[in-house]
Amino acid sequence: MSTADSSWLTISDGLHSRVQEFIRSNRHSPEGFEQLALKIAKYQVEFIPGYARLVQAHHSRLGSLDSLPAVPVEAFRLTRLAVHPAAADRARYVSSGTTSAHRGTHFMRRTDTYRTSAISWGRQALLPRGSVKAAVVALLPAESAGTSSLAAMAQMFMEAFDPVADGNDSIASGATRWLLTEQGIDVLGLATHLERARDSNVPLIVVATSFALVRLLDELGARRLDIWPHAVVMPTGGSKGKTSEISPSELRDRVSAVFGIDPRQVVGEYGMTELSSQLYEGCLPGGSLTMEPGIYVPPPWLQVCPVDPETLRPVEPEASGIARFIDLANVDSALCVVTQDIIRRRNDGFELLGRSQGAPARGCSLSTEDWVLFHAES
Repeated sequence: MSTADSSWLTISDGLHSRVQEFIRSNRHSPEGFEQLALKIAKYQVEFIPGYARLVQAHHSRLGSLDSLPAVPVEAFRLTRLAVHPAAADRARYVSSGTTSAHRGTHFMRRTDTYRTSAISWGRQALLPRGSVKAAVVALLPAESAGTSSLAAMAQMFMEAFDPVADGNDSIASGATRWLLTEQGIDVLGLATHLERARDSNVPLIVVATSFALVRLLDELGARRLDIWPHAVVMPTGGSKGKTSEISPSELRDRVSAVFGIDPRQVVGEYGMTELSSQLYEGCLPGGSLTMEPGIYVPPPWLQVCPVDPETLRPVEPEASGIARFIDLANVDSALCVVTQDIIRRRNDGFELLGRSQGAPARGCSLSTEDWVLFHAES
């Protein structure tokens, strides 16, 4: 793509507007999703040479959702995957993977579509129906907000949900809401925010990695936090490789005991740097999503499908497969992404079963390395 060619910019802005309109709409028809997805795919084919090569290799006419070739998630760590030039980057979110020196990077020209997606579905999953405000804290380091998509989402929640608006208030200031420090978890700060939520009679949302929650449990020992029954804890990611492993069910039980809340108020989030939309467990009592714990629900603008790792075709309804995503909010990067996470469909949601063992998915006609090579040659 020539940086002098600005036609992509007009198309991109139009697609961002349409996606945000789709997200905000009360009507999310499958036909509307498919029509918008195919427009985004054709835009990405036109301005991302690597994706055009991938589509050509699959002999795809981009006539249906099933015809969209999926980009291996590993491509985000091996090449720049974006329509726009680097000078137009507004954000560069980097994955937190620990097994490779090359971490995946999602280059975003606009973050408002990510924000619209995150806040719209986060409100559905983390706030009881009728609630519009919540105190928000993050068991994350403050400095990560510029490079971590999770921390950026936590910042968005703080700005959208938190009723405290006075930035000069020491409790309300951004730094005091980031409770993972070099010294560990700021337990006193967390207790202060629990008290603030109780005094304001609003829920408290605690955004945290599973690793940070394990650290909190370790630091508390047998102690319990000041109780506020309207707290909601949002864990994401596993703890493997960071500390002793703990199962999601054990983590849920221990966190609910420490906070003195219903275990269903521990609402897991499933997301990744390479996507702009998230899935949540739909288990919050009084919430808008109704699903048992352990089942993740995607928003209407994110299609999720378990596919066979060899053929990349959808598996039978009760079978497991690797996760294939079509994310409308990924306007300027990769609309369709395939990962190594193993999932199984459960009613209107998905059960996360773990990670695929071995090499990346072999169903793509182009290996990840070939995809990068073709991208570099274009």
